[in-house]
Parts: sequence; C-alpha cells; structure tokens
Amino acid sequence: MLKIVNGECNQPTRVGNALARSGGVAHCQRMTASLSDIGVWIFDLDNTLYPASCNLFAQVDRRIGSFIAEHFGIPYDEARAMQKRFFREHGTTLRGLMVEHDVEPEPFLEYVHAIDVTPVAPSPALDRALEKLPGRKVIYTNGSVRHANNVTDRLGITHHFDTVFGITEADYIPKPDPRPYVALVERHAIDPRRACMVEDIARNLVPAHAMGMTTVWVRSEADWARPDAGGVGTGTHIDHVADDLIAWLEGVGA
Repeated sequence: MLKIVNGECNQPTRVGNALARSGGVAHCQRMTASLSDIGVWIFDLDNTLYPASCNLFAQVDRRIGSFIAEHFGIPYDEARAMQKRFFREHGTTLRGLMVEHDVEPEPFLEYVHAIDVTPVAPSPALDRALEKLPGRKVIYTNGSVRHANNVTDRLGITHHFDTVFGITEADYIPKPDPRPYVALVERHAIDPRRACMVEDIARNLVPAHAMGMTTVWVRSEADWARPDAGGVGTGTHIDHVADDLIAWLEGVGA
C-alpha cells in the first residue's frame, strides 16, 4: 500500500516503475491536489525565485561563451555559435560539451557561476511568503548548488529550503528530461500527487504534470520560456499561472 504523509510517499519507486513502463514519462491520473493540501513545493531558481529583470543569466551566458573560447582556443564569436547549438540540441551547453567533447562538468560549473549576484535585491516579502507556505520546500535547478545558495543567500531565503537538487545531483541531465524528475522524487520521498512545481520555463513543467504534480508557470515573455514553445503544446500541462510569484504565494499562504 502507498502510504502518504505530508506529501511524502513511502514507495517512491512506483513512480520510476511507471516511467519505465510508459517509455520515459510517468503518467499519473490527473487528480491535482488542492493548493492547501500540497505537502512539497518544488521551485526552480533562476527567473523564478527572483525577477527575470535582474538578468543574472546575461552574466552566465557571457561566461559560458568565454569558457568555450578558452577551452577550444577559438574566437569568441565561434564559441557563441557552438554554445547556442549545444543548447538547442542538448538542452544545456554543459550537456553538449560533455556528450560531444567529454568536458569535465565541475570546472565548467565553477567558472560560469562565478558571477555578481548583487543585481538580485534581498526580498523580505518573499521570505514572509515562504514562511507562511505550509509544507517542505525544495529547489530544483539546472544550475549548481553553489549558485543556488549564492542567490538564495542574497534573497535572504536559504533557510526555507530542505535541499537543493542541482545539475550535479541530476547526474548532469537537464530539465526537461524526465529522468532527473524521477530521481528527485525518489531520493527525497516526494509523492508527486501532493507536490507542486513552480517554474518559469513552461516546457520544464511537462514531466512534472505527467507525474501528477500540480504545476505553476511563472509567466515569462521570453519566446523559449512560453508554453507554446519547445513542442509542448499550448499550455495544457499548466495548472496555474503566476504573473507575480510573491503575490501568488501570498494568496496561497493566506
């Protein structure tokens, strides 16, 4: 019998078994929990827990190009073209570097995340909203744990999160590949039916929805982040839309 306590599942391997049987995505019966019954909140990091207007990724993006240029000894413009091809074909530049060139991931992650996070302002309002939100809280990011901690320290919210599930913990397999989603719920005893995933890139919510999670899209105007991009349809995998994350969380925790 599947026992559920506070959003936790004592037989999480059933999710992995379902994923294997369905050829990659574990489709659960769509009976999404009421938001008041969510036991585990899974938050993306970049452009989700802080506004996209902070534009931290511009720094990361430039450093990725610089890393490639230095690693291969090629001009920056050529490195940028390689970077964008890796992103399109592999989901992240790092994945492309690993698959096609056997690049070691940790030096790459350390280099590209050595950025200035001061454009992100401390957020007492987000701190209060998370404090009122019942249930466990987890960060799931395609970035590194170190980067996540740097950002949440700056925001003043690190203490709210039980764990950070970063790209290393995902075995360097980026969202939206379904496999790390299964690893996340199995490793941390999460019942997807009582979990909610909050994310700014709509296609990254597809596996979460298929597993039975409640999904929240933090609205983005970036073409690659919208629900009609990336071959994922027009947003049927999205249960809620938040134009302002803090205001949305305040409504849930009220």
